[in-house]
Amino acid sequence: MSTSSKRAIVVIIVIALSLGGLLAFRFYQGRQNGSAEAAGPQAGGIPSGQWQGGSQNQQRGNNPAGGGPPGGGFGGGNFGTNRPPLVEVGMATEGVVRERLALVGALRPKQQVEVVPKITGRIQRLLVDVGDSVTEGQLLAELEGEEYEQQVLRAEATLAVANATISQRQAELANAKADQARGTQLFSEGLVSVQSQDSLETRVRVVESQLALAQAQVRQAQADLAELKIRQQQTKILAPLNGWIGRRYVDPGAMVNTNSPIVNVLYLDSMITEVKVPEDHLGNLKVGNRALVSIDAFGGQTFEGRVARIAPVLDAATRSGSVQVEIANPGGRLKAEMSARIQMEMGSEHRSVVVPRDAVVMRGQQTGVNVLEGDRVRFQQIETGISTDLGVEVVSGLKTGTTIITRGSQGLQDGARVEVQKNNAASVPVEDRS
Repeated sequence: MSTSSKRAIVVIIVIALSLGGLLAFRFYQGRQNGSAEAAGPQAGGIPSGQWQGGSQNQQRGNNPAGGGPPGGGFGGGNFGTNRPPLVEVGMATEGVVRERLALVGALRPKQQVEVVPKITGRIQRLLVDVGDSVTEGQLLAELEGEEYEQQVLRAEATLAVANATISQRQAELANAKADQARGTQLFSEGLVSVQSQDSLETRVRVVESQLALAQAQVRQAQADLAELKIRQQQTKILAPLNGWIGRRYVDPGAMVNTNSPIVNVLYLDSMITEVKVPEDHLGNLKVGNRALVSIDAFGGQTFEGRVARIAPVLDAATRSGSVQVEIANPGGRLKAEMSARIQMEMGSEHRSVVVPRDAVVMRGQQTGVNVLEGDRVRFQQIETGISTDLGVEVVSGLKTGTTIITRGSQGLQDGARVEVQKNNAASVPVEDRS
């Protein structure tokens, strides 16, 4: 083999080895890349559902720590942006404040009567039912009265006999007195004896006694007749007052006595709710104080009432006193046993600085509000007083007209920048005291 041939073979072998090495390197690199892709989620790659360059919370719309939605919600930082948190502001105002005591109770009629018969008997007619309106003296029911009717007729006959007896005795007395007068004349002429004259006088006295007895019998017969007529009238059961039939206890044909209620009549023009007021609040209550009564059955609609009675004796076990609140009910909308929430005014009203309830925040053990100065927050400690549904009284620490954060205060620190969403009045409505 010539030298040139040997060189050609060597060149071919070198080229082949180079190509083989290159192919092997490519194959090895491909396997390594495939392993890295398969292990990516476990080795710190981007999780499913999250975009590169942003947190999973942002992409899913979750609120970042600190509150507020992405892009700037109330009280939270604008995560991933330079915008400060959004807040609402208002001004501390002067308002009317009066302490109210919240209690619960149930309505009942101002007056109700269980109607019972005055005599024993059987119900012959029942003329009313539950829900009927009645007036005082209206016939509600009637008992069987034939027996009393017969007794009345018998008593009337007895009275007639007694009156006839009186007439008879009066006639006999007149005759006896005439005989006595003639006897006296004859005795004066000596024509009759003393014994005959005494007999005539005795006869007069006997007839007078008989007449007195007959008169007494007439009075007794009259009394018996009047009593029986009353009993006969008592078979008619009348309404004792104006009102409504609340309950009906019997049906026609039932036997009743003086302990058997027939119907229940309710006076609904005024309603009463009785509540237990703690001892430490009783000193601020007076008869005539205003009370607001909210009825759950009417969606919390409020009716105005007044304190009608305050019990002079406390319950020794609960250290509370019974207080009755009266509510006018001219339309009859309020029903007995409806649930009621009562707010009773305590003491006298006064004017004070008032802020919305949402403006008050706690910073450790301190109560305060976040005051807005420019676009920065400053925590202002305050002393609060009466708290109502309308707002919170500020006893000290804040002046009227101070701009405060009314929404979005939670989590804000002193000196934090905020962005005002909109202005809203932080005033508390003044109640109508008319």
